[in-house]
Amino acid sequence: MSPLPLPIRWDRRFLHLASLVAGWSKDPSTKTGAAIVRPDRTVVSVGYNGFPRRMRDDLALLRDRAIKYSRTIHCEMNAILSARERLDGCTLYTMPFLTCDRCAVHVVQAGIRRVVSIMATDDQLDRWGESFELARSYYHEAGIQVVEYAPDLIELVR
Repeated sequence: MSPLPLPIRWDRRFLHLASLVAGWSKDPSTKTGAAIVRPDRTVVSVGYNGFPRRMRDDLALLRDRAIKYSRTIHCEMNAILSARERLDGCTLYTMPFLTCDRCAVHVVQAGIRRVVSIMATDDQLDRWGESFELARSYYHEAGIQVVEYAPDLIELVR
């Protein structure tokens, strides 16, 4: 098998980083992770979905869907808020799927120019497909490049 082009190899590496970070989430149903990377391929920040600092995140709260949704900060927002610099020109990597529409508007506002993720599964599309479509349309309108890889391409890196 011939080596993949350099940009794809780097995308795979940062998607794996986002996947690792997703594992830090305490959410019992959906763990998401994000990594923001500078154009020189150095990491600015990472984030995972979870409750804000200084707020309890015990299992009873995480199991109550209404409370969990009210308290949860998405991985993309955690990565943006954790960055201590301007994000103009950076790339956002998200796992296990594309950003939602609400996070997309913040990604646009932050100056991120490229978003990379994995194609959603049928189950994920059933749950969040409408939000993914809105996010793609916002990115298109703002001139942000969106790259969605087939999951089997990303698995090759292990």
